[in-house]
Amino acid sequence: MPSIFTRIINGDIPCYKVAENEHCFAFLDISPLTKGHTLVVPKKEIDYLFDLDSETYLELMSFSKKLARAIDQAVPCLRVGVAVIGLEVPHAHIHLIPLQNGSINFSDPKLKLEKEEFERIASAIRLAYN
Repeated sequence: MPSIFTRIINGDIPCYKVAENEHCFAFLDISPLTKGHTLVVPKKEIDYLFDLDSETYLELMSFSKKLARAIDQAVPCLRVGVAVIGLEVPHAHIHLIPLQNGSINFSDPKLKLEKEEFERIASAIRLAYN
């Protein structure tokens, strides 16, 4: 059965997409730690980041770097943090999280944003990405 991320990439589950290329897909986390918290996934469904072939891995990192710069422009923050945990969903993914205080704590309360706020943030990141 396809992972939830594959279903999002395929359009079976809606998302707030911020960027896409031939190999990668990025969308806002719907339970964000901060405004602009983005998930970056390879389109190829591989469970573990370090099991990706070298080409896909390098593409994912390059895509994430460009996207982090866009998030940094679109969302007020000190910098964009990176986390790879990879246990919640069996599909390799990177968290790009705008930081206000320099730390990432996944046990912090998640934000509850309205649809319009998600759409505004996604649009701002898309504009900065292009």
